[in-house]
Amino acid sequence: MYDTNEFRKGLKIEFNGDPFIIVEFQHIKPGKGNAFVRTRIKNLINGNVIEHNFRAGDKVEEPDLEQKKMEYLYYEGDEYYFMDTKNYEQIQVTRDHLGEAPDYMMEHSEVSILYYQGEPIGVDIPNFVELAVAQTEPATRGDTVSGASKNATLETGKLIKVPLFINAGDVLKIDTRSGEYIERVNK
Repeated sequence: MYDTNEFRKGLKIEFNGDPFIIVEFQHIKPGKGNAFVRTRIKNLINGNVIEHNFRAGDKVEEPDLEQKKMEYLYYEGDEYYFMDTKNYEQIQVTRDHLGEAPDYMMEHSEVSILYYQGEPIGVDIPNFVELAVAQTEPATRGDTVSGASKNATLETGKLIKVPLFINAGDVLKIDTRSGEYIERVNK
């Protein structure tokens, strides 16, 4: 059980029979009336985000979640296949449950599969990944405005904005939470 004073961004809770993750929260103590916690929570099964106010002191359940380290193998259509590295058991997860994760997953990369009541419902990927640039526009001579950027396509097919000095074949560090370029990696 979690009390409302234990709420924090990223906390997973059970609400109305489904697992949710807290996206935003704010403790509010009005001049009149009782204190409450205003939250934005995201359903981990269908991805819907809702706003809900909890009274101060309310208790919420901890969801029956389990995480397993798995290796991403391949995809076929809307099905993504993963293998448990301990017992070599394979599972498939539909694209609906993965969100933005496929934009950052390379074959044979390690990910964490999230299970709710024994069923796979999503995947957690690292906050930062290193991916190669498959293709990018050439920089134009004289285009030296500070902070100028151009489009680049990563090896997974994801399109991002990068600085002008980035070329095809460069390996980049990408923040998976925002989808932004962080730095070029020397390999």
